[in-house]
Amino acid sequence: MPRVLVFDVNETLLDLRALEPHFARLFGDQAVLLEWFNQVILFSEAVTLAGNYKNFGEVARAALEMTAAAHGKELSAEAAQQIIGGIRNLPPHPEVPESLARLKVAGFQMVTLTNSPPAVAEAQIANANLKPFFTRIFSVDSVQRFKPAPEPYRMVARELGVETSQLRMIAAHAWDVGGAMQAGCAAAFIARPGKALFPAFPKPDIIGHDLRDVTEAILLAEKVSAR
Repeated sequence: MPRVLVFDVNETLLDLRALEPHFARLFGDQAVLLEWFNQVILFSEAVTLAGNYKNFGEVARAALEMTAAAHGKELSAEAAQQIIGGIRNLPPHPEVPESLARLKVAGFQMVTLTNSPPAVAEAQIANANLKPFFTRIFSVDSVQRFKPAPEPYRMVARELGVETSQLRMIAAHAWDVGGAMQAGCAAAFIARPGKALFPAFPKPDIIGHDLRDVTEAILLAEKVSAR
């Protein structure tokens, strides 16, 4: 059987840069967006290690408050809502719909696995018009452990009734790809601008600059199953 394709959502499928105007207004520098999101990822992993789980929205809001304090900026409730609420309405990267359509036609089962809470994950995929491509939308909330802890990947395998070796995690984050591989999954890395693999993790067999490249490689790697 072909592997089930498991997609990360934020930055992998959806373009976080849509939030840049909010950061330009609040901080005078749109580049603070990446500083903030890196803190969101760092502290989602921190609360997992510390055993003090908060959902991704709570972590994102706390990281935004911390980032504003570090820059000496006052964060209004309105500004915070524009950013945190804006996560529900991120557009897909330009090549994503066409690439997902090719994979669906090839017969792959596709699901998502995101750090976002279930309601946000559902809204993101629906608002980006990507829902027809996916059979399930999984959230780490089910296990209250953020990726790259092994529990989310194992949960997806368990829910789908397959071994983790039958999953291929597709992400634009080295930590997500590395975590999936440590859990026994195959992986594919999307090297979007500013993204690079972490050399201390095993190297995935598929690497591409965007989902179009990764799709071509998946179709080739799974050619026997996808015909």
